[in-house]
Amino acid sequence: MNEKEIIARRVALELKRGDLVNLGIGLPTMVANYLPSDAGISFQSENGIIGMSALPDPGLAGTDLTDAGGSPIGALPGACAFDSAMSFALIRGGHLDVTVLGGLQVDEEGQLANWMVPGKMVPGMGGAMDLVSGAKRVIVAMTHTAKGAPKIIRKCTLPLTSVRRVDLVVTEMAVIQPTEEGLVLLETAPGVTVDQVVAASEAKLLMPKVPGVMGIAA
Repeated sequence: MNEKEIIARRVALELKRGDLVNLGIGLPTMVANYLPSDAGISFQSENGIIGMSALPDPGLAGTDLTDAGGSPIGALPGACAFDSAMSFALIRGGHLDVTVLGGLQVDEEGQLANWMVPGKMVPGMGGAMDLVSGAKRVIVAMTHTAKGAPKIIRKCTLPLTSVRRVDLVVTEMAVIQPTEEGLVLLETAPGVTVDQVVAASEAKLLMPKVPGVMGIAA
């Protein structure tokens, strides 16, 4: 099981029946692969659909039915499509239960940077700022380090996506909960020690109790 699969399987455990969920492009889209077909969870994409699904069969991709990243998707019976104004009204109006987003950095205040790296071409900020500000719950799904450098750091050095504190960070090494007091280490991945998580993090991690072991969706 690779690190992205570990992250996606753990995030899947955070979603519950009746949730309206937005999955960011890249790693977060994998989360849907680890939910049972009768999970009762609806997926929204900011380009204007509720009820999106994976393609039911190869060869059915169409240019008129894609996710926000332009990848082809399917639609479940009862799905609905609408314009961007309605889509962002749902997001900004607080009607989205959960958003799962990738991340470049998360700091000790629980703030997220995930939309640009200065000096590199940015195709657009997408809906990340609205999603972090508007969703009821924000889960960051990202690798713990990038080329050996920590992504859980003291203070974000990249431009912030929002000043809001995210609700949960899931990496291949740990599950971390940002709080007013700081970053709380809740769980470590199977076979990963607390010392290894601490060594891979620049930020200070709080441990009010012994961290549990990460579960993963089947």
